[in-house]
Amino acid sequence: MELGLQGRRALVTGGSKGIGYAIAEELLREGAAVAVCARHAEELSSAARELEKLGAPVVARVADVTQAAEVEELVETAAGQLGGLDILVNNAGRAHPGTFATLRDQDFQADLEVKLFSQVRCSRAALPHLRRGGAGTIININAIYGRQPDPAFFATTVDRAACLALSKALAMELGREGIRVNSVNIGFVRTPQWENIHRLRAPELGLEQFLAGVAEPEVPLGRFGEPGEVAGLVAFLASSRASYISGASIDVSGGMGRYV
Repeated sequence: MELGLQGRRALVTGGSKGIGYAIAEELLREGAAVAVCARHAEELSSAARELEKLGAPVVARVADVTQAAEVEELVETAAGQLGGLDILVNNAGRAHPGTFATLRDQDFQADLEVKLFSQVRCSRAALPHLRRGGAGTIININAIYGRQPDPAFFATTVDRAACLALSKALAMELGREGIRVNSVNIGFVRTPQWENIHRLRAPELGLEQFLAGVAEPEVPLGRFGEPGEVAGLVAFLASSRASYISGASIDVSGGMGRYV
């Protein structure tokens, strides 16, 4: 399927590994020009070198999306080097397990900063560039726990619900300008974050044994998803083939969400 992404310009936050890296790779394969950011310079440089093996230069910028000044500089640099911006993928985020009883105020605040406010700041900074392109799109990577609460991920549950509301409200506000906003909600997807959760929860088990034990009772397809399975949907939503899709909230979860 020809997606019509040739020559489009994209910024992917959290693009050095996991889902963000897979999204950047997919967009590059479809002909888009791509900028990525991450907090750690060494990881980012390594990711950019690998991505450039696909045959196109990649703009790589160290940035912490919880810092407003760094977000503004990131977006201006990406748009300047790419010649504009058509696609923003708000992917930055990290898992922060914990119940209401165990999470402190600062835990909730940190989670809000890296999830909700990173999307707010990046979208705000990108909007002037998306408007100039005439048909920009924002894709927010969220989680099914925003729709299906899980007390074991209490902060994520609360904050991702806010992110879903942000996506819908932005889609309603920006639709008249031809800017589309959609949310992609992941379930259990194999990423480095799950390696951290494994170390915290069950270091006595092997990683594969741990992941299988997590997926079996929760996921109808019986397994973790792969980052590329998320990236394919993101590329489609960014493309001209999805030109009438806005305000959507789409799960990539192996059937995990228990709602209609």
